[in-house]
Amino acid sequence: MAVTYYYDHMTKPKQAAYRSMLAGLTELSDSFQLPLLDAKELSEVFLLLRLDHPELFWASGFHFLHYQDSPNLIMKPEYLFDKSKVREHQKAMASRVEKLARPAKTLSEWEKEKYIHDFICENIRYDKLKKAYSHEIIGPLGQGVGVCEGIAKAVKVLCDALGIWCMIAICGNNPEKEIKYRHTWNIVRIDGQYYHLDATFDNSLGKCSVTGEEIRYDYFNLDDKNIFRDHEPLIAPAPACTNGDHFYYKEKKLSFTKQEDVKKRALQAAKKGRLLTFHWRGGYLTKQVLEELLEQISEAGKERGKIPHVSLNWSQAVLRIRYTEEPAPELEPDVNMEEANEGEQE
Repeated sequence: MAVTYYYDHMTKPKQAAYRSMLAGLTELSDSFQLPLLDAKELSEVFLLLRLDHPELFWASGFHFLHYQDSPNLIMKPEYLFDKSKVREHQKAMASRVEKLARPAKTLSEWEKEKYIHDFICENIRYDKLKKAYSHEIIGPLGQGVGVCEGIAKAVKVLCDALGIWCMIAICGNNPEKEIKYRHTWNIVRIDGQYYHLDATFDNSLGKCSVTGEEIRYDYFNLDDKNIFRDHEPLIAPAPACTNGDHFYYKEKKLSFTKQEDVKKRALQAAKKGRLLTFHWRGGYLTKQVLEELLEQISEAGKERGKIPHVSLNWSQAVLRIRYTEEPAPELEPDVNMEEANEGEQE
């Protein structure tokens, strides 16, 4: 099941150009005709086509020609590799996707989504050099490296293979916030409801956390209200995500509204020496509320003779606690402020 959300929301002329582009790129043509569009429209169709069809990993750019009075353009695509190499990579990618999808075929939709998310977080390293192939599925699935675009495309290809409705969301940059690049992630449909899934942001938290290499789920099935706390507005159409029922921490009963529940679970974590990652939804996570939560977490540690080390994703109100045995119970908890973004990864 390959979802073509962007095609479905295009005008008729753009859809016609999209179909011609898809055919030409699939056939690895050196040039092909398109209906007449202006340069901006053509670039938009080329971008959205490759988000709908991330399996077209070899298409990296294009030039076009227009002869006066002609109703058509001639498009000359640019490919990442020569044609024989593209075909080799096609076979390798098809085999890789099939192999990865096979163990998850019988899982529920939510379990399939988690399987894909965990594969990304456990196996893909962020490519700080931002090589061209890291923007395509061949980076994450072939080389084990990627940037947000390549990771979102890999998620979609695996979702398509497992029959999960999935599209790639894209937002703009924001120089005022020192956000230099557009960011991409996924929107999935689970049990009939739409949710945001940002495996890149979760990957950044898992790799950077002082608590080690544990997988994070701070961006697993967020609604619109929560994702846009630290994501820029979308620059292309997408379905509304209004339901938060399948948010990971809520699903796992790790989303708390009462401070006494935080204290109770913190005591268990301190006793057993386990990490505790939880989401706070008992109102806004203000500085005062945070101080109160840290007091509960510290008290739990003192009762077990341990010191808490806390990682905080303030935007999403997610805290991770690790207790250690230290001979200074009067110390304040060690709080590490985390900010999920693709550039923070090691």
